[in-house]
Amino acid sequence: MKLTDRVVFITGASRGIGRAVALACAKEGAHIVIAAKTEVAENPKLPGTIHDVAREVEALGRKALPLKLDVRDETACEAAVAKTIETFGRVDALVNNAGALWWADVADTPVKKYDLIMGINVRAAFVLSHAVLPHMVARKFGHIVMMSPAVETEAIAGHGAYSVSKFGMTMIAQSIAEEYAEDNVTAHALWPATAVESYATMNFGLGGPEVWRKADIIADATVALLAKEPRERMGKAWLDEELLRSEGVTNFDKYQCVAGCEPPHIPFKAIPRVTKTVR
Repeated sequence: MKLTDRVVFITGASRGIGRAVALACAKEGAHIVIAAKTEVAENPKLPGTIHDVAREVEALGRKALPLKLDVRDETACEAAVAKTIETFGRVDALVNNAGALWWADVADTPVKKYDLIMGINVRAAFVLSHAVLPHMVARKFGHIVMMSPAVETEAIAGHGAYSVSKFGMTMIAQSIAEEYAEDNVTAHALWPATAVESYATMNFGLGGPEVWRKADIIADATVALLAKEPRERMGKAWLDEELLRSEGVTNFDKYQCVAGCEPPHIPFKAIPRVTKTVR
């Protein structure tokens, strides 16, 4: 197994991409901290809880620590990391997967919405990274993964606020990779080359299965990042397909949601305007 006895802390892990990452890491031998808001499923459009995923992880023979966490709460984030250290003695990897979407023009973006996406995306990623880094540096081992794209400064009309929140995550990853390289701690940004099946794409009607890949592609790419010794691969902003090709993957058919339908690549700048918020 590629991640035997590693401790992986994943935010937003009660469903969708976060759940897929949790199960992929568990299949490779990792123990999983499932940090998410949903302790009891109340919205039929957003099924799945931290306890559901914990049971799935345990069924794979690994240990699970389900933690109810609102990533906007700095004190709660610090307490969640402390609980992880108390339970497992370490945290080997942090996956900042929890996110909020708001795709709209600047004039159509209320300040409260701006604050919300900034709090859930870039601020939470900073707070949690800040909390785990001392433990990683002390052990001279650590990976941090941001679910965010490479920084682009062109054609971001229609999602300016969202771009700031996501590009900020990538810039924090780059800073960590450079600042802690000598401590065998690194950070990467990871983003899909195509639309990925998730409750966001489903609930917002962003295409259909024929233009989506399964969340497994992001999960497999995350495992590929975490499986390396941190110093062996300098942190950078990756596309999932690019990373997996570098690992020798040449056939991506298994990730198609509809067999025989290869989804088109969609650059970050091409994401549509959707004036709703989803977490």
